Amino acid sequence: MKILALTSIRSDYDLLTPLYSLLNNDKQIELKFLVSGAHLSKEFGYTKQYIIQDGYTILHEIESLINADSQSARLKTASILLQNSIDVISMYKPDLILYAGDREDVIIGALLGTYLNIPTIHFYGGDHENDGHQDTYIRHATSKLSSLHFVSLDNHKQRLIAMGENPKTIYNIGSISLDKFKIFTKKNIQNFLKRANFKEFALVIYHPLQDEDAGVTFKAILSVLEKKNISAIVSYPNTDPGYLEINSVIDSYHRNHNFIFYKNLERDLFLSIFTESRFIIGNSSAGIYESATIKKPAINVGLRQTDREASENVIFCKSQKNSILLALDIIESDIFKSKLLNLKNIYGDGDSSKRAYSLIKKINFNDLIPKIYDPLKDK
Repeated sequence: MKILALTSIRSDYDLLTPLYSLLNNDKQIELKFLVSGAHLSKEFGYTKQYIIQDGYTILHEIESLINADSQSARLKTASILLQNSIDVISMYKPDLILYAGDREDVIIGALLGTYLNIPTIHFYGGDHENDGHQDTYIRHATSKLSSLHFVSLDNHKQRLIAMGENPKTIYNIGSISLDKFKIFTKKNIQNFLKRANFKEFALVIYHPLQDEDAGVTFKAILSVLEKKNISAIVSYPNTDPGYLEINSVIDSYHRNHNFIFYKNLERDLFLSIFTESRFIIGNSSAGIYESATIKKPAINVGLRQTDREASENVIFCKSQKNSILLALDIIESDIFKSKLLNLKNIYGDGDSSKRAYSLIKKINFNDLIPKIYDPLKDK
């Protein structure tokens, strides 16, 4: 069985790495990757290196990223990926295409599967945020074009059914991104922390969002942490429009001994830092999906992730300093800390990759082509 996985950025790659490992170790499966976007950009850490280090085979690389920090850049990036991947995939003839999440490359994967008659699996469909970000629309549109859906929550399954998807093609397996906490190798992070002599620290991951002043919000987060004398390990942003404003703020804080800034970290080192942090703050899906597994408080700042389902460890606050300060007070209260003791992650138990692997092994994917289910007739 020939399986092709599409990945354009470190975040979507890490969503499925535990599953990739199971597939790659199966002698009856040939797993290859179509790598594009930020993976091939030195400015964003050249994260293709991690795919190679993990021992995977790259079928083809497509330099698709339009690094223009504009709303149109992501659409142009998607068009380059589509134009340059059609012949590659036509010649390779995979039996199955995998893609995860809601960035522009997933809808390209869905289009390729639809027009080339290749079965596809969309991971993390049915999720929804009310933040106005294009990712939500792309996620839903991708689901409509995909053959099969591996979702994280029953509500996600119900949303796909409401959108007209066949219930028989939707499997709630939980979030595969949680599985890595069971299998990663704990690293000694002291050498990393020596750069600023931290004893305790927060983890900051903040990405830009349309209609939100990214630079102002990001600066407010750092300012509040500095005021509260909380040290932090801080990620650079992703490629979404507005990232240059965040980078500018980072430049202004770069000599501040309260913060360590990084672009990309080796997976085991990042997970070790995450598990030893006091809390995560920003607007990353890591706070929504993953923080509950390691029983860490998560503060989601601003509009991104609005109304996304979350475990009890997540606090949503506005982007103003007083709101961020209030959120910090909440997570440091005894009542909140007591909630973390028996916290369970609503997104899964850490065995989702095994469920996905088992399904991939037993499903007859040829039965999914063509996609002819009619929700008005086939009830």
